[in-house]
Amino acid sequence: MTYATLIRRDARAGHLPVALALADAGVPVLPLRAGKVPFGNCPACAGNACGGRPNMKTPGSCACRRPCHGWAAATTDPAVIGSPAWTAVWRRAAAVAYHPGGAGVTVVDLDDADAVAWAREHLPATRTVPTTRGEHWIYRGAMESRNAVRPGVDIKSAMSYARYLGPGSGTTTPLPDAVRALVEKTPGVVRPHPVTASLPGGGGQCPHRSPVFLERGIAMAEQRITEARCQVHATVYATFLAVLSTHGRCGCLTDAHVTRLFAAAQAKGETVRHCLDAWSNARTALGL
Repeated sequence: MTYATLIRRDARAGHLPVALALADAGVPVLPLRAGKVPFGNCPACAGNACGGRPNMKTPGSCACRRPCHGWAAATTDPAVIGSPAWTAVWRRAAAVAYHPGGAGVTVVDLDDADAVAWAREHLPATRTVPTTRGEHWIYRGAMESRNAVRPGVDIKSAMSYARYLGPGSGTTTPLPDAVRALVEKTPGVVRPHPVTASLPGGGGQCPHRSPVFLERGIAMAEQRITEARCQVHATVYATFLAVLSTHGRCGCLTDAHVTRLFAAAQAKGETVRHCLDAWSNARTALGL
């Protein structure tokens, strides 16, 4: 199957028929809720207690047939997509999403007019789908996904999802080296400088520097972000604020801790730019 298969949307038909048509063409699909993010995990899978989907970065034993675990839930199985558990979710869905890598394509997500202008100058023409603020450029071939490879540009392919916004126009062309090079030049997660401010009143050993205490706090923060069912932006900011309010002045946080928080936020659809803004705003609010 190639994305060139034309599957047109009919607003009167609802999301389920569109999802089934995409799946029939070989495109793995999943429902999105308001905010363009996947539905949260079911109680049995909360916090990845189930072990995670077998096709996630860290393979697990989860066999849940609900639309859990974001992109990893995407499927072409009509029995799953039309099952009672999924049908109930489709009724509340705000959009249909798909796993580009699973469909053998890469989506260059151009977030604004400047990004579109850059693509027209530097990338070969391909199938183009209009979005709310910019365009999706779809190439034949899968690759690593990466957000913020340049201003206003995200790469969505393996281990990622993209909204299905219609067939678009043009011919889907092979994935060019120019797109692969964008990821090769970009770090996976932007790592802010670790917070190393001394304790008020003169330093000394950090009172929180207990591996168990710190690990529990970071794990709880990751879980809070992962399980956010709505207002993801607000949840990410509130979580960053809570972590910094506890550890922001004592020097506990390292690059590795911050990277874990950013990764959890990006898995919910946040861009690196949004993560950096939320982190900066939380520090400003606390006077750090």
